[in-house]
Amino acid sequence: MTVLVTGGCGYIGAHVVHALQENGDKVVVVDDLSYGKPDRIGDARLYGMDISTPGAAARLTEIMDAEGVDAVIHFAARKQVGESVEKPLWYYQQNIGGMLNVLEAMKDSEKTKKLVFSSSAATYGEPPVDVVPEDVVPMLPINPYGQTKLFGEWMARACEQPFGIRFCGLRYFNVAGCGPVELEDPAILNLIPMLFDRLKQGKAPAIFGDDYPTEDGTCVRDYIHVSDLADAHVAALDYLDREERKYDVFNVGTGKGTSVRQIVDEVKKVTGLPFQETVMARRAGDPPHLIGSPKRINEEMDWHARYDVEDIVQSAWDAWQANPEHHIDVETWQQVD
Repeated sequence: MTVLVTGGCGYIGAHVVHALQENGDKVVVVDDLSYGKPDRIGDARLYGMDISTPGAAARLTEIMDAEGVDAVIHFAARKQVGESVEKPLWYYQQNIGGMLNVLEAMKDSEKTKKLVFSSSAATYGEPPVDVVPEDVVPMLPINPYGQTKLFGEWMARACEQPFGIRFCGLRYFNVAGCGPVELEDPAILNLIPMLFDRLKQGKAPAIFGDDYPTEDGTCVRDYIHVSDLADAHVAALDYLDREERKYDVFNVGTGKGTSVRQIVDEVKKVTGLPFQETVMARRAGDPPHLIGSPKRINEEMDWHARYDVEDIVQSAWDAWQANPEHHIDVETWQQVD
């Protein structure tokens, strides 16, 4: 199978490219390299472009047909919740515009009719249950980022009947950890790399809000290892080959919640650094509690998470320390603020 991965040079995308290559698939990557690095995709063919721009759909169709693409895994999007609150129109243009171009390209392509969409638990907003199933209603995302992901699902679903595009959306929660150390998260945008980056600077790692209605006052999330998530994307491609598919969206998670403070404590344990964290104001758009039920994907795809939070933090730390630009000398480290 030939798979086109948009955003394939990024953190999650590169892990999925690696998993596809391990599976024996041919991989083509489209990436604007705003965060990703081209040396992370092995022998995959790379096309550098911004898929949200006018004219991108026609170029994508050319790539799909020239490369004989069977399926698309679509990651390329902006993903910072707080930034989406500050720049909502830009997020709509980037994320919805990019999705529109991908679907337009698939509509016009000769054979590219399978789509796995990188959705998000942000589509749920603040659900009325502790462990969220996929069919919870109403879907009320509380930030523009989540809105763009929910609308992306609607767009893909609407294209199945008229254009024959088979769609599977994966709603995942907090992705962390690392597989091969060279696939370390290149952007300091997720919690664990943000903690490590503060430690690298000798600064106190920050917790954004400790007054949420949770057991220890910090946000609770379902943390999923990026390698588990990559395996779920491969399983989703296989699922799209079925003639009968009961569902088109799936949570990818563990069903277990971990608070930000518990992650901070695990970082203390794994790194051995005697740091003292600081508490800052809440970030706009963060729900207090978000855990996903993995029952549907467990049963339909026989996919199960293999790694726990300790594995996640340890693998992220191993990758951070393997990078000469990030490496922290544990013996001489001290907190300066």
